[in-house]
Formats: sequence, structure tokens, C-alpha cells
Amino acid sequence: MQRLLFHVWEIIKFSYPNVSRTQTSKAIHQVYMQLVDTHVHINFDVFQGNLDSLQQRWQEAGVAHLIHSCVEPKEFQGIQSIADRFPELSFAVGLHPLDVAQWQSDTAREIEALAASDRRVVAIGETGLDFYKADNQEQQILVLQQQLKIAQKLNLPVIIHCRNAAAKLNEVLTDFWQREGSVKGVMHCWGGNETETQWFLDLGFYISYSGIVTFKNAKQVQMAAKVVPSDRLLIETDCPFLAPVPFRGKTNEPSYVLHVAEQIAQLRQTPLEQIAQQTTANACRLFGIQLKNQ
Repeated sequence: MQRLLFHVWEIIKFSYPNVSRTQTSKAIHQVYMQLVDTHVHINFDVFQGNLDSLQQRWQEAGVAHLIHSCVEPKEFQGIQSIADRFPELSFAVGLHPLDVAQWQSDTAREIEALAASDRRVVAIGETGLDFYKADNQEQQILVLQQQLKIAQKLNLPVIIHCRNAAAKLNEVLTDFWQREGSVKGVMHCWGGNETETQWFLDLGFYISYSGIVTFKNAKQVQMAAKVVPSDRLLIETDCPFLAPVPFRGKTNEPSYVLHVAEQIAQLRQTPLEQIAQQTTANACRLFGIQLKNQ
């Protein structure tokens, strides 16, 4: 690959002598890099009517694959329809911790049946604990445990949402591991410090960083991002939320995952293409996906 990039650079330098090496290198790397955005919600209303242009931008940014999360099972058919349009999309099914009031006696069977019904389902979730916006802790824990069992039964990873609940989540997962056995998965949109990060690394989880890692005041997140082992590192947008700098405050989209990768590369003092290669390999391994040119 490096030899190929060198030859491309030589051709462009000869043909366009006024183009700087920095501009050329950035363009070349974006063409040859492949990124995986491991957490999107492009079924939300803000994107409707604009999905084709959205795809064009994520392709231009080097995004080769996307993992679509699921907030509640009733989203499933809509997400399926989007995946029918965009073959680079895989997806999950589950119930978000802020929606656990919707859990019924047959919800577990519904999630399991939906997950087994489509080979493009690569995860259960998003599930987890959120004590920032809700205080129904016991109900959230029970629903999380049920979804862990589904993931374990189907041998799928879980997508974990955790906000203001790291200590309790670590306790719940550790207890589940001891009683039922481990489950693979990812801590999505991770905002924990180094100590909390290590808890979930010790449980075997991958750690996924979103646009939060680009925020000026996210010092503890940035410190933790420096020490996550390279084979456990993932990137995401969590779009339409949490757009990275320089788009903070605007609607987030999959193409912006490139800015997350750039920030991670800077923090870890690692070439951008190496971060792209490693996080893409990690995503393929965790979610069992294969990119077209692999």
C-alpha cells in the first residue's frame, strides 16, 4: 500500500506541480483509507429525504461500512429498509435503557426473533444503563440482563450505552459474567476516565469513541483514548448527535467519523491511516463483517 501511495503521489506531483504535498497526501489517504462508523441512527427524521447525499459524503470521507443501532424494536423494519438501499449498512436490534418502560413479557422473544431473522443483524442493542436522565435503575438492570442473555444465546456482541452509571454497570456485568458467562461487546460513545475504561477492557469490551473526544474540555476522555489497546479501539459518530469539532452544535453525520479518527491519531501520535486500518479491522472482527475489497 505504501508503495502504491508513493507512485500516486509522484504522478500527481508531475501533473499538478502547484498542489501542496499536504493537500495531496490528505486526498490520497482519504481515497485509500477505509473507515467503519460503528454507531449511527440515520433512520431519524432529520435525515429523511437526504440519505442519498448523506451516502455520497460518507463515501467521499472513506466510510466503507456503518453499524446502525436500534433504540426500540419497532424501528427494525425501517432500519431494514435503509439497509436494503445501502449494502454497506449492518444493524442491531434492542431496547435503549431510556425506553425500558416499553419492555413487555414478550419483548425478549421479539428481539431474539428479529435478530435471527436477518443476517445483516450483527449486534444486540443498544442496551445498557443511563442514570443521568432516568432513575429507574432496577428496571434498567433487568432489561439489560435480558438482552445480555439474548446476545449470549445468538453469539452476537452487545452495544452498551453507559451514562453516569459506570460503577453499577461494571458491577452488573461482572456479576453476569460470573453467573452466566461472558458476552462480547462495545462500550459505545465512551466518556469514561482511565480507571473506568480499564474496568470494561478487563471484561473484554471494545471501546468506541465519538465526537466527544474532539471537545476541548473532554480531558479525561482524551486521556483514556491514549491508553486503550489498539486491538480494542473503535470509532463512531452516534449521529445525528454529538458532532465533532469543527462541526460541534450541528447535525452529526457518518462522514464526520473521519474527524474522530484524526483526533484519535493525534492523541495517540499515530498515523491516521494506521488508526483507520486498526479500527476498521477491529470493527470487522467484533461485528463479523467483511468489507467488499477485503
